[in-house]
Amino acid sequence: MSGITDLATLLASLDPVRRDGEWVYVDTLPAGVVAEASVREAEGGSFVVARADADARGLRYDFVAAWIELRVHSALEAVGMTAAFATALGRAGIPANVIAGLRHDHVLVPADRADDALAALRGLAGEQDG
Repeated sequence: MSGITDLATLLASLDPVRRDGEWVYVDTLPAGVVAEASVREAEGGSFVVARADADARGLRYDFVAAWIELRVHSALEAVGMTAAFATALGRAGIPANVIAGLRHDHVLVPADRADDALAALRGLAGEQDG
């Protein structure tokens, strides 16, 4: 299960891909709604669900996101990748909400900025070439 740790290799190999659909954060998870990601906080749960599911159940949310998966197999102990892609998105004025999986990192960005986010992330690979 080990992944890549070399930062230059990680950035050159990000391979960002947008998942279909739009995603929202909710604090309630009714039966029948699947959480694609979740975090337990002292104040309660945070669940990332498909916007369509949230709308169908009348769940409240504030942020509508595009979900971008960085398909490079990054090691959990890799240093600098999150900082690098967050900086690239920050330079473009795009908020980044990051979820780390065992094999990949996932970035939720405002849905209306998805194309800009993909361009910024793909630009990191180009920076490694030069």
